[in-house]
Amino acid sequence: MITFAGKLILLDIEGTVSPLAFVHDVMFPYAWQRTRGYLKTHWGAAVIGQIARDAGVAAFATPAEAEAAVQRLMDADAKVTGLKQLQGMIWEEGFRNGELRSQIFDDVPCALADWCQKGREIRIYSSGSVHAQKLFFAHTKRGDLSVHFSGYYDTTTGSKREAASYAAIAKDCGLAAEQILFVSDVVEELNAARNAGMLTVLATRPGNQPAPPHDHPAITSFSDISLA
Repeated sequence: MITFAGKLILLDIEGTVSPLAFVHDVMFPYAWQRTRGYLKTHWGAAVIGQIARDAGVAAFATPAEAEAAVQRLMDADAKVTGLKQLQGMIWEEGFRNGELRSQIFDDVPCALADWCQKGREIRIYSSGSVHAQKLFFAHTKRGDLSVHFSGYYDTTTGSKREAASYAAIAKDCGLAAEQILFVSDVVEELNAARNAGMLTVLATRPGNQPAPPHDHPAITSFSDISLA
């Protein structure tokens, strides 16, 4: 159990709010299976130019060339803007037609409602695009949870492993960093957030990888966070 007396809780998604297995075994394959068709149908879209920049080339000559680059980026689990935007666009179709419903840990809905009731602000910082984040929380198996969030951040803010990104988030929130609690399953992200002045908590969820040595307080459920 930890006690938080600050004003804002900043959450990671995969491994923190949602099981890693759902993201890696359901959402990523769903996007990959539909990438070829999406690229052909939307050839010339701005996101394809961004993917080219992510892949380090000026442009793609054909959809097949773009598809190969997307596959390389996905195989590397690259946290790059173009790939995340493309995945978000494909997931949108799945969420809207009912093929996708986000899986979240059982303790999450009650915790979000409780934190809001007690006057805490809640925001998300994930490598997935802001668009994908909004879709994710609006279409969960527990209903629309997006009403609980006042802001979203993605890789356009900066790398999740750099302190400058968390300083930028604190500035955008209009809060001193020490008024923000960041919860993630990745120690390197927590280190960066703490270096920016935020309070930190490691989420130890079922299915997460064992954490390397660290000195962050750890929780197994959001119910382990007590608000002062």
